[in-house]
Amino acid sequence: MSRSRQFLAFVALFAALGLFCGPSLAQEGGDLPTSTRTGSKTGLKVPRFVSLKSDAVNVRVGPSRQHAIAWRYVRAGMPVEITQEFDNWRRIRDFEGAEGWVFHSLLSGVRTALVSPWDTDKKPVPLYRDARADAQVVTRLEPGVLGRVDSCDGSWCHLEGDNFDGWIDQNLLWGVYPDETFQ
Repeated sequence: MSRSRQFLAFVALFAALGLFCGPSLAQEGGDLPTSTRTGSKTGLKVPRFVSLKSDAVNVRVGPSRQHAIAWRYVRAGMPVEITQEFDNWRRIRDFEGAEGWVFHSLLSGVRTALVSPWDTDKKPVPLYRDARADAQVVTRLEPGVLGRVDSCDGSWCHLEGDNFDGWIDQNLLWGVYPDETFQ
């Protein structure tokens, strides 16, 4: 085998092993602390929560239209977590832990959250008038209810949706991180 063929075989082997993934995938390496990882395309923190922009979002097994569709989301506003960026594609994870690739334009920066979707007992969760456990309860929300989150103070989040508006314990939401703060 000639030297040029040996070199090409060597490069092909490393590419196949994923060692030449470049900065767009290498920055999202699992061994990096979350706080130091940023998306190679956007420069935004990875992981981060976003929401689905459309009622029809195809999730693919890889970051291109040539990859097979694994499943389809059919509810706009659902929160998902971006765990990786590659070109115009985002690897996302949902509240059940399912992961796949979505084209960036199908995602929105609008923050949403699900109320305790892990609760199999389906116990309603109180929504308070103010960000305090001794505040008036304005309603109780069933697990799985979807709402918009416009702010969190690290302990409480302001959640609103159709026919409700109030404050909820941050630990009862999927779509925000524990202790995360934003306005």
